[in-house]
Amino acid sequence: MKKIQYILIGLITFSAISCSKYLDINDNPNAATSSTPELVLPQAIVGTGVNTNGNFNFGMGADLMYRANGGGFSGFGTVISYDYTTSSFTAQWSSTYDNLNDYRYIFNSTKGNPKYIYYTAVARIMTAYNYQLLVDTYNDVPYTDALGGVVNISPKYDKGTDIYKAVAAQIDTAITEINKGLANALSVLPFNASSDPLFSRGGPNMVRWKQFANTVKLRLIVRAGGKVTFNNTTFSSDGFLVNDALVNPGYAKIVNQQCPIWPWTVTNTASASSRLPSTFLLTFFDGTKLRDDRRGTVLFRIYPNSPSNQLGNETNPSPPSGATPNNWFKGASATVWDRVGIYKGPDAGVPLITAAESYFLQAEAAVKGIITGNATALFNSGIDASFTYLYKDNTDNLPAVAPYNLPLVDAAAYRTTNATNYLANFALATTDEQKIEAIITQKYIALGLISSHEPWNDYRRTGYPRVTGTGPRETMASTVSLSTRPDKMPTRVLYPISEFNTNQNNVPKDVDKFKSLIFWAK
Repeated sequence: MKKIQYILIGLITFSAISCSKYLDINDNPNAATSSTPELVLPQAIVGTGVNTNGNFNFGMGADLMYRANGGGFSGFGTVISYDYTTSSFTAQWSSTYDNLNDYRYIFNSTKGNPKYIYYTAVARIMTAYNYQLLVDTYNDVPYTDALGGVVNISPKYDKGTDIYKAVAAQIDTAITEINKGLANALSVLPFNASSDPLFSRGGPNMVRWKQFANTVKLRLIVRAGGKVTFNNTTFSSDGFLVNDALVNPGYAKIVNQQCPIWPWTVTNTASASSRLPSTFLLTFFDGTKLRDDRRGTVLFRIYPNSPSNQLGNETNPSPPSGATPNNWFKGASATVWDRVGIYKGPDAGVPLITAAESYFLQAEAAVKGIITGNATALFNSGIDASFTYLYKDNTDNLPAVAPYNLPLVDAAAYRTTNATNYLANFALATTDEQKIEAIITQKYIALGLISSHEPWNDYRRTGYPRVTGTGPRETMASTVSLSTRPDKMPTRVLYPISEFNTNQNNVPKDVDKFKSLIFWAK
């Protein structure tokens, strides 16, 4: 791996989750002065992995859907009250737009050049991926006039529905471009491990890029729920992801070369050790709602005796303290660990979309008639893929010996254990609504602390996993929530203060964190 990539990794790991402005890549992103597409693309893909896992997964979704505060810590503030301000979660906005500027530079530098057609296509796909993150968090955001540098420092806001439609069309164009490149392979600059840290570590793999593109588009169409008139609702014959999409530019055990989630939550434990699994989450493992001892064992530090809490509770009863490094870490210490579960090692890749999410998206789409397919088989494949992801080690391979070498056997045993429950036995889901509940519930289980923001999107869209009351086993909502909603949850985060300071004429006004809905939400 080239030395420059390690330098980029170190910079990205510690800066991509900061609150840099989304206009700061260059004075003019259309005329960059000191880089090339070959250098910028791997940095941009790594940046997307850092941003998605840091700001959206751990920074926002995990506390909303999976984690609770531990004892012995204070200062949780808006984490437990949901009283978000324009200073809350600002890195989601700034880091995503900063990342989008990288893809804009790649696009502008390569468009129309047959040699770089893969770069152009990937820039389109990753732009779509990032804009969905923004729309799902804020609804209307700058799109048409965005990424203009100093040419336009006050971009207008586009409707979320229009952005969904536009980026889906960009995905279609990207797949067409990849196919052109494959048909003219001798004139195209191929990807390799240095230029593509997502799919080409073993050599160029443009089919997986097309599967990734199809999966992102499927997520757009499923989530839109009929509220967007897409130009094209079909998909290329390449299908959808069947393997986890993991970003890994050559992460290593060396400081500043580690995968980002390792220093955030394992070696730097101040924040991670203050969190416990929510009691609500554990009900999907301990037999309250479902029995899932095998995944429970690989996910939680001392399952089945995992400490838990309801978010917001600090005194009644006093919650236990969080463990070091954290309550999801499988191992004795930051130097001795099991290489499975969520924290597989400092050299492990970080996910953009897992195979489990892909299968559950397909299952929902099949139920709704968006695609043809066997919803039961896709549902079961989603569970299989969840077990497989958790059992795989830091090299993205299954161990050769027990207890983590047979994920499909354990997945089948899980379905047998829960054979009378339609949340695990899809054949018992007799209505479409039960089928959707089963799919979204299993997706919630599969994506915890892996892609935690996606279940928050699903909850706001579908109401699942089902909330049945206000107690710790009935809801993930905080006991001290200030939300005015019956479920006591927020509906969105607010636009960042930077927009009110620099783009006040365009930023939407009167947005309410408990009442304003993303266009696809209930």
